[in-house]
Amino acid sequence: MVTGASSGLGAAIARALGALGWSVAVGARRLDPLNEIAAQVEAAGGTAFAHPLDVSDAESIEAFVAAAEHELGPIDTVVNNAGTSIPGRLFELSVEELRRELDTNLLGPMLMTRLVLPSLIERGHGDLVFISSQNAVIPRPLQLGYTAAKTGLEAMVRVLQMELEGSGVRATTVRPGPTKSNFGMDWDPASIKRVLRSWKHWGVQRHHRYLPAEAIAAAVVHTVTAPAGTHFDLIQVNPEGPVETSGKAD
Repeated sequence: MVTGASSGLGAAIARALGALGWSVAVGARRLDPLNEIAAQVEAAGGTAFAHPLDVSDAESIEAFVAAAEHELGPIDTVVNNAGTSIPGRLFELSVEELRRELDTNLLGPMLMTRLVLPSLIERGHGDLVFISSQNAVIPRPLQLGYTAAKTGLEAMVRVLQMELEGSGVRATTVRPGPTKSNFGMDWDPASIKRVLRSWKHWGVQRHHRYLPAEAIAAAVVHTVTAPAGTHFDLIQVNPEGPVETSGKAD
């Protein structure tokens, strides 16, 4: 199962799992683009099942899991990818916006994992992958709710790894650096400029090179296809920076 699979990282991850010949349940709020991704998964060699999913809604999660298991059978792998970020300073964000960031980026993955874990533990194998963000270790201004949620997500996974020790079920954090995707494309131009200026001011963006979404998908594939008993606690993926010459980056 891949959440947030209608575009960007989720779509790339779903296609990569399809290329392994896997059956992939893809979930997201937007069903039309989700159906297109399902077709791409099948074109890559997999079997796909698309179903609406809002990870901020516990009932939607339950419906998605039930439908996926009915269509494809017991779930072996879950990639918690769905995420959102709303730019702004703390006092500029509404209660609803803050709740949306925390529900989508933190509580949603917790509820999804809580639901599928009993079956994974009973069968003695499975993979839980959590897509985090470099924000968890390099906080960025104007992304307070998103940064707090991703930091909490990584802490949650570390606890989960201890609780799953010896069960055969793996929990892995994949932490992307700057990545080219649809994420943040719903921000208005003024917000984008404001965010980029703040990142430059605080020195949290060294260069303007970005990873392709497929690089994150490759990290996920590397994780879920590792031999049994092999655990990757954290995989951090970053784009290669420019060559530095005479004190200036090319």
